[in-house]
Amino acid sequence: MSLRKRWRPLTRSTVGETPDAYGVVEFGDEDGAVIEATAGLLPDVLREELSYGDAAKVRWKRAQSKSHADRLLDDL
Repeated sequence: MSLRKRWRPLTRSTVGETPDAYGVVEFGDEDGAVIEATAGLLPDVLREELSYGDAAKVRWKRAQSKSHADRLLDDL
């Protein structure tokens, strides 16, 4: 199962608009295929991928806590 959210381009602007909250994140390639899924503090996860990863797109779902984000990741 994957997140049922629209893809956003993984850019500095997108990272800047990310809520300061925990969540689960899917990173995708140019075609929208999921290449990685992770959970954590959303801005930190997106910044790290933007700096060191090769994803072109991103989508996320907010969580209520770190443990909730981990459970959402387990359900993907």
